Amino acid sequence: MSRPIILGIVGDSAAGKTTLTRGIAQILGEDQVTTICTDDYHRYDRKQRKEMGISALHPDCNYVDIIQQHLGLLRTGQPILKPIYNHTTGEFDAPEYIEPRRFVIAEGLLGYSTRACRDAYDIKVYLAPPEDLRANWKIKRDTRKRGYTPEEVIKQIEAREPDSEAFIRPQRQWADVVVSFYPPDNEKTEDELLLNVRLVMRPTIPHPDFTHLLGDKNGGSLSDAVRLGLDRDMGKPVDVLEIDGHATEKPVQELERTLCSEVPYLGKFCSIEGNTDIGKVVGTTGETLQSYPLALTQLLITFHMLKAANIYD
Repeated sequence: MSRPIILGIVGDSAAGKTTLTRGIAQILGEDQVTTICTDDYHRYDRKQRKEMGISALHPDCNYVDIIQQHLGLLRTGQPILKPIYNHTTGEFDAPEYIEPRRFVIAEGLLGYSTRACRDAYDIKVYLAPPEDLRANWKIKRDTRKRGYTPEEVIKQIEAREPDSEAFIRPQRQWADVVVSFYPPDNEKTEDELLLNVRLVMRPTIPHPDFTHLLGDKNGGSLSDAVRLGLDRDMGKPVDVLEIDGHATEKPVQELERTLCSEVPYLGKFCSIEGNTDIGKVVGTTGETLQSYPLALTQLLITFHMLKAANIYD
């Protein structure tokens, strides 16, 4: 068996890391994917951090050296004994014995903070939603799942801002793909079905070629709701693919066909084949709906994982 393929997903607290991780694992098959959260490697529990006046975002608050060691072991197919940080209690649970499967997804706050960590990944993704949207997501999550009040969450966000600026956001520069979900036309919406996505694709890995879909004098295959162009990110040239939440099926399927033409194996996962697990979100009344921006994001990342594993047909 060849070594596991490792995907990194890094971003600030409540940027959508776990949601994206879960979706990609469902596409590839959960029996084929090992997921770990690097937040489990906190050095101090919640009470200790409060007493010391240090945030979980600071490298000194995390066993970054053990993260490096464990990523290296997983990359060579070896098991690890992973710590577990319980976000509900703020304490540590018993460690967990983890064996790497065909694919490993490592998500968390500081996954790209050192060269040794970065070298362990085959694909690196950074999540960068607008800060006001991320704050809303964090308030919702932490009040519903972690026992905080909205006021406590807002205070925590403000206190953590210097560490976010110093240690989390700079990791964006190391990503192969930067994913930014954002409201259309700067609307104040949190409806996941309506969010657009901006995919920044750096030339650090070979991306699919969508240029044949660009409009020309005869008209291209993409609509106004799907845009491909050139830009600069952190001072460096990048390709940018934007997909609006109201994009229709036809241009989305054109993008999917491009992905599947290069990696035919990906075809079984595409929405072209009626796969409703792609881009799955829960509507306001509890029904399962499909977000094309999320679907294309999941497929693009899965495309890179399959290519890294030399799985084409």
